[in-house]
Amino acid sequence: MPATDTRDALLARIAVALERIAPARAEAPDFTVADAFVWQAPERRLSPVAKVSRVDMVLLKGIDRVRDQLLDNTFRFARGKPANNALLWGARGMGKSSLVKATHATVATALEAEGQPKLKLIEIHREDIETLPILMGLLRPAPFPFLLFCDDLSFDLEDTSYKSLKAVLDGGIEGRPDNVLFYATSNRRHLLAREMIENERSTAINPGEAVEEKVSLSDRFGLWLGFHRCSQDEYLAMVNGYAEHFGLKAAPEELRREALEWATTRGSRSGRVAWQFIQDFAGRVGA
Repeated sequence: MPATDTRDALLARIAVALERIAPARAEAPDFTVADAFVWQAPERRLSPVAKVSRVDMVLLKGIDRVRDQLLDNTFRFARGKPANNALLWGARGMGKSSLVKATHATVATALEAEGQPKLKLIEIHREDIETLPILMGLLRPAPFPFLLFCDDLSFDLEDTSYKSLKAVLDGGIEGRPDNVLFYATSNRRHLLAREMIENERSTAINPGEAVEEKVSLSDRFGLWLGFHRCSQDEYLAMVNGYAEHFGLKAAPEELRREALEWATTRGSRSGRVAWQFIQDFAGRVGA
């Protein structure tokens, strides 16, 4: 066999082998099959969600100001007006992710009634942030507005995937598609652990510049919404709201006493604690 034929055969085998190990090509999804999707990064595909796990907007108590701000921002985006990426940060269990999902439902329903393209919710996991450019490539040509949602976003010491997020939010040649808005929740305002920032300062030649690149990530979010620990009155309002919504029959004083006792045993008051109490109470009273 001539040397040229041998070389060509070898190159063909190499090409076949590379094709086998290459990541699967992202296929254009059918966005009409669902209102919400989860980004499956390893398979480069969007998995439709038949029913989103959410609570009604009316059940979210004690967060009226941030609720109104997020709703207004989302409505403006969905109707083609300027809007900001949003970072919902603060205390655990105060309804950050619940508010994002309830906001999507409210806006999507309103758009459908207006005869406009329905707002779609896309969830991306924190560990898949580096694949954001691929996901954006799928969303950019689609005829729908997309709310891209990452829950519990934060970065550890050796994590460099935040650079992909920075490029997507406010940088790069293409930038963020006009039909995509990014919402994230986090317990950290700057998305970084305090010890991570202190470590950068202590080991860098120029501490200020070393921290600036990572801390500036939160600046890419034009809308910062803070969630703080609720007062006793706000906690009880949440409990009463859940009890009324689900039709629980209980004496007000009994409900108050048991709700406060439940919060004491948990060591905190929050929307999540109120929901957990109602679940327990409903089970005990046979609702």
